Amino acid sequence: MVFSEKQEALVKDSWEVMKQNIPEFSLRFFTLILEIAPAAKNLFSFLKDTDEIPQNNPKLKTHAVKVFKMTCESAIQLREKGEVVVSETTLKYLGSVHLQKGVIDPHFEVVKEALLRTVREAAGEKWNEEMKGAWGEAYDQLATAIKAEMKAHSSSQL
Repeated sequence: MVFSEKQEALVKDSWEVMKQNIPEFSLRFFTLILEIAPAAKNLFSFLKDTDEIPQNNPKLKTHAVKVFKMTCESAIQLREKGEVVVSETTLKYLGSVHLQKGVIDPHFEVVKEALLRTVREAAGEKWNEEMKGAWGEAYDQLATAIKAEMKAHSSSQL
């Protein structure tokens, strides 16, 4: 799998646009997650006990930015190294947290769908199949790394 310079540029450019309005896109991202999978709200501590998505919750924004940013970093690494390299500490943490919360494979698909729709809205008329493919691939590779860590973590718990 070769991740091209163009794919990397597509991800980086749209991330630059999103960075200009993080609060709005963070909120949109979580709104979409819950539209796609209402039950997912129980997986997030900041959504669990509320009926609406908290407009100004710093945790919501932080979580959304992490997803956006790590996916963007994945794109850069895929181009430079041909694989996603997340620091071991970060990966171990992500693996154990996702495992603890009961995250399963279909949840990663929900997040991917919400991410792609959020980027599409941010990119506006610049959005195209190529941009969708670049973000999708970068996210898939990141999700694969997290899932592998979750597996490793769960077998070390036995």
